[in-house]
Amino acid sequence: MEIGTVAGLAARLARGAPPRSFERLVTHAGIGIVGDVHADALSPRQLLLASSGAYADFDLPMHALRENLLIDADTAQLASGTVLQIGAEVRLRMMFQCEACGQLDATAPRLAQRIGKRRGMLARVLAGGVIRLGDQVCDLGMLESAWSDDWRERVRQVLDAAPDGTVIEYRALARLAGIQSSYCRAFPRLLARLGERYAATAVSSQSPVALPRWEGAGLFERF
Repeated sequence: MEIGTVAGLAARLARGAPPRSFERLVTHAGIGIVGDVHADALSPRQLLLASSGAYADFDLPMHALRENLLIDADTAQLASGTVLQIGAEVRLRMMFQCEACGQLDATAPRLAQRIGKRRGMLARVLAGGVIRLGDQVCDLGMLESAWSDDWRERVRQVLDAAPDGTVIEYRALARLAGIQSSYCRAFPRLLARLGERYAATAVSSQSPVALPRWEGAGLFERF
């Protein structure tokens, strides 16, 4: 089912660089946008899709939401696990809604609080190819497993996927769950609440535990 078209394309080619507009972007399956700083095989945050309606409703300047794809459809209504076909080649797996962080407040007062789930939807590339301005966006339905918008639930989901007899270091856990490394400070308390099994599976980089470190291989194929 067609739900809209691509109204804008952007990528960030270096850390700290502002988003740059493009007429076409090249994507690789399982990695993301070629040349973009968020291209990462082990991240659920390879692309960000935002709605042109959010820009209109909040009177935002270009690239304020730092999206890669601007589409004329409401991204807040997209469900995790949905697959979108972009143009003739590219398929994107919707992962979870992007949390509105305080950095948005530099654009407009209290924007992070006001925009809520309309910040955009994060996605991974299932099938790569070229995305062009004006490409049709089609909803192919719920074809993949759903991920939670709640980062705590994503941490649990990643830990549940860890192979028996392995541990995962905090930074790798944050990367796989799609959260900033600063959240690592919250892991000990969260893991204690989740239970002994979870607390034993996630370790700091200085941990003397001799078990193999799992870095996430196969996670997104399994879930």
